[in-house]
Amino acid sequence: MAFFVKNVISSQIKNLGFGGGSETKNEEGGSPDPAAAQGMTREEYEEYQKQMIEEKIERDATFTHKKAERACLRVHLRGKYRLPKNERDQNQIQMAGDNVNLPKDLQKMVDEDQEEEENKDSILGQLQNLQNVDFDTIREKAQTTFTEIKQTAEQKCSVM
Repeated sequence: MAFFVKNVISSQIKNLGFGGGSETKNEEGGSPDPAAAQGMTREEYEEYQKQMIEEKIERDATFTHKKAERACLRVHLRGKYRLPKNERDQNQIQMAGDNVNLPKDLQKMVDEDQEEEENKDSILGQLQNLQNVDFDTIREKAQTTFTEIKQTAEQKCSVM
């Protein structure tokens, strides 16, 4: 009940024009000055607007650069795995100014992967793979395959 009474009385006081209203009108009846609404002078408000625009430009530039880095990574992966190129990625890299590289952490990971692949492709890598092979299981598989082929040939061929 007290809230209702307080609300009714405060709305009546605002209507009388004792300064309780939150909105003020200009003499022309237009919208109030945005600088006054912010509690700043006109010069402070203009400086504030310039600062906001500069910050937005910086954020947009950072965002564009990050998008270009991601596009560069996708281009690299497409090249690595021989996937078709995407025109959108190329456009994002060009928009960022063509000076975009992979981030340092990702570049380290890519370098490590390339070293591992080079080691696997080398003769020493192939020899290490041979050491990991179980020759007994290969011999058993070969013998079972040979006996199966021999049995099917004996069943189908009357000469054997």
